[in-house]
Amino acid sequence: METGTTTVKASALQPPSHVAFQRPPVRSSETRPQNRNEKAPTAIVYCQGNFAKVDGKTANGLVRHSETFRIVSVIDDSLAGQDSGKVLDGRANQVPIFKDLKTAVAHSAKAPDTLIYGMAPSTGRLSAEDRGVMLEAIGLGMNIVSGLHEYLGDDPEISAAAKRIAGVTVRDIRKPRPSKDLRLFTGAINHVTSIRIAVLGTDCAIGKRTTATVLANALNARGVKTVLVGTGQTGLMQGARFGVALDAVPPQFCCGELEGAVVAAFEAERPEVIVIEGQEALSHPAFCTSAFILRGSQPDAVILQHAPKRAHRCDFPAMSMPNPMAEIALIEAFADTKVIGLTLNHENMDEADITAAISAFSRETDLPVTDALCRPTDDLLAMVFAAFPALGAQSTAPAA
Repeated sequence: METGTTTVKASALQPPSHVAFQRPPVRSSETRPQNRNEKAPTAIVYCQGNFAKVDGKTANGLVRHSETFRIVSVIDDSLAGQDSGKVLDGRANQVPIFKDLKTAVAHSAKAPDTLIYGMAPSTGRLSAEDRGVMLEAIGLGMNIVSGLHEYLGDDPEISAAAKRIAGVTVRDIRKPRPSKDLRLFTGAINHVTSIRIAVLGTDCAIGKRTTATVLANALNARGVKTVLVGTGQTGLMQGARFGVALDAVPPQFCCGELEGAVVAAFEAERPEVIVIEGQEALSHPAFCTSAFILRGSQPDAVILQHAPKRAHRCDFPAMSMPNPMAEIALIEAFADTKVIGLTLNHENMDEADITAAISAFSRETDLPVTDALCRPTDDLLAMVFAAFPALGAQSTAPAA
């Protein structure tokens, strides 16, 4: 909807949260470089105290990959002066981290176009400190992009501040369409002939979107036309053309909204593969989104993401992590699909840990196991080609 100059848009775009990821360096070919398109809107990502941590997953994702924005810096005073790529993945990306908005803006020739709220707190709400930063950015003429459950465009103070500055917009990525426009499930998914692969997980904030992005990029690089359907705020901010922030949609419409996104991707692109980003975990008692993903997209196959060193569910210290075998059994009992492989989140793991975990889980599950970031992309592709040999037969050799 649009009110004055404030535009509110729904899309178009482990350990406890205080424990940082401990990541070995990623392989340089595993993620796309940052968007260097000089015409793309520039953005600062606000992630105070949470970059490279669980609650900073939106910032982490945008630093790794963004088609919509050219990320110019990150705000986190606990890591000020460091390179965000080096902190996150052990590989410099020339996107610096600053202590506050004033310092970050001063680093640019002019104020960047957008301030992105790069955190995903369990409360889904803005803190008093964060509110001050949003208002400061608006005062500098910057647009605001947020993936919170609290819609900043509906906030009287933030909305009024934006109206006072010509052209400033506030975009709430999670805000669903009006209920009269939401789609019920129709069964149209049965006419989609693309192979559909969902990347699910054993917990929240465990790397499902990252693995889905790496897989889609790798398949396209090998000549297998692939489209990624986003189901959360970060994927939509990164530039997923098709998708919906499912956890903000009324449950009655979740399956239909996702079915509509998959059908739209199929009809617009006619891809050979559609990769669906997962959310939460099917076994997680606090969330239902994985169930809607399995029902709405009806995937032909599932890749399961797991963090071997995570002791309990993210933000739920009393809930121990499930065994991957139990999650696989639940997924295959719940839906007419097959888990074709396991991918690892290597938080708090070194190279020796990763190698040992791959070996152990391969024996335990009798499935291919890899790490999408720290092992060759070909290992992830081999997982898919083993399940769908026709795709492997038609894929091209990797570029030299």
